[in-house]
Amino acid sequence: MRALVISGGGSKGAFAGGVAQFLIEQVAHEYDIFVGTSTGSLLISHLALNKVEKIKEVYTSVNQKSIFNSCPFLIKKDKFGGKQIAIDHFTVFRNFLKGKKTFGESYNLRKLIGKTITVEEFEKLKSTNKEVVVTVSNLSLNQVEYKSIRDFDYEDFLDWIWISSNYTPFMSLVKKDGCEYADGGFGSMVPIEEAINRGATAIDVIVLETEIAYYNRLPSKNVFSLLTNIHNYMADRIEKQNIRIGKFAASNKNVIINLYYTPTVLTTNSLIFDKKMMTKWWELGYQYADQKNSELNEIRTQDD
Repeated sequence: MRALVISGGGSKGAFAGGVAQFLIEQVAHEYDIFVGTSTGSLLISHLALNKVEKIKEVYTSVNQKSIFNSCPFLIKKDKFGGKQIAIDHFTVFRNFLKGKKTFGESYNLRKLIGKTITVEEFEKLKSTNKEVVVTVSNLSLNQVEYKSIRDFDYEDFLDWIWISSNYTPFMSLVKKDGCEYADGGFGSMVPIEEAINRGATAIDVIVLETEIAYYNRLPSKNVFSLLTNIHNYMADRIEKQNIRIGKFAASNKNVIINLYYTPTVLTTNSLIFDKKMMTKWWELGYQYADQKNSELNEIRTQDD
């Protein structure tokens, strides 16, 4: 059984889409299991349906309004032409006055998921033998949970996709089944072990970070940049731990793992959604997968 695992990474998910497109269309990999965390959860249903062009169009067209109904930050250009976030004090203050638990809210993302995945597509996918699994963090029970399409109806499963992508406290904190849930990346950034537990014998893993750290983080300019730096630090630790555990589990069960890291630093803030950049990252992912597979084929030829 072959599995595709896609890590969390916000807007960098566009790169994962490009890699997956190459593996599905050019290498002709047929996956039995799809496991996604956060942004990976947004991709896997369409990839399982082989509707790559549809999810590409959606993914490379989103902006802040597509995600947030209440966006807690402003995007500003720095002196080098890059983009940074700054606090939208009015929005944050208004949310606090309303008794909200988070700085911003992402109900627009839930609406977008509902528009993107139709009931017919959901039922078609559920009727196949493919297993589509999203990762969520149960903050009430202090545990990671994996939600399979086989276990839920349409509205519930779309809720889990949305919950998996909610990067709190910038996005919504969701209460479901009596528990508070948030982004799956808080507990399992790269869910390789889950794919193995579900029977995968070969796994393609897309990790939305470089394999080696190429830069030091810039000093925090405000509370938001401090929080994102802290979250990024924790995500890096969780990611590396997930990969180590996944490799260990794979070695014990003779599972083949192919890792696809980003070849360069795509962005230092994955909460910024820019159509031009995300379109570029999708193409970069496709080209990178092409190059990597060409190199692997050369190695196999030499070994033979």
